[in-house]
Amino acid sequence: MTVDVDAAAAAALALPGVTEADHHGRRSFRVGGGKVLATVPADGVLNVLVGEDLAHAVSAQPGVELLWWGQKLSGVRVELALVDAALLDELLQDAWARRAPAALRRPEP
Repeated sequence: MTVDVDAAAAAALALPGVTEADHHGRRSFRVGGGKVLATVPADGVLNVLVGEDLAHAVSAQPGVELLWWGQKLSGVRVELALVDAALLDELLQDAWARRAPAALRRPEP
């Protein structure tokens, strides 16, 4: 099942400590003092700031392409209508784990 921007936003906001904020006139999802984990650059698209290994691993999937900031790989660009919810959740979890403060990443006792 594919997802839309509202479903992607709900998935991001379901992660501990994630908030939504403006990012140069666009929606973004942040954790830990404002660290960006994903942005919405256009309708139906989500940029997710995953690690290089995961970015390369999923870049052959339909609807996913590498996202570059200059010469630096910064994550993946996701065409939401072409990906399923499970893949999007994996991407958001990775981005969250890379940016969330240690206190949020620790399992509850």
